[in-house]
Amino acid sequence: MSAQLSNQIRLAIVVSEFNYDITYLMLQKALNHAKFLGAEVRYVVKVPGTFEIPVAVKELITKDDVDAIVTLGAVIKGETKHDEIVATHAARKIIDLSLEYGKPVSLGIIGPGASRAQALERVEEYSRRAVEAAVKMVMRLRCVRSTIYRDKTVVVE
Repeated sequence: MSAQLSNQIRLAIVVSEFNYDITYLMLQKALNHAKFLGAEVRYVVKVPGTFEIPVAVKELITKDDVDAIVTLGAVIKGETKHDEIVATHAARKIIDLSLEYGKPVSLGIIGPGASRAQALERVEEYSRRAVEAAVKMVMRLRCVRSTIYRDKTVVVE
């Protein structure tokens, strides 16, 4: 049976190496949570920083053996507004790619405006939520795409 017809969800994870003391932990939490949910992680792509995440997403999003992509990063506040620029533009391109290709890409990027301590506190929450969002969206989009309206409201949850 093909993966599309089964319940198997195939994920790719793109993780930033910048602030790797934080993103390494995020990656481990994401891998564990994907396994817990029964999703298969087919690819893990490490990129230099959060700003580079969209480039890797664009490559992965066209793969037939990937149902959704999880992005992980930590953008820590510094002396300037650089963190705002990086996080805002990365998030914008990530959603643009998801919409363009019709494939879920979840946002597991901590920041902008987070301190290192705040980022460490959010590692598990952001990682789990990003994996859960990707898995839920794959399941819900499969349902929307395979359901036909028949005089009764269709609720997809």
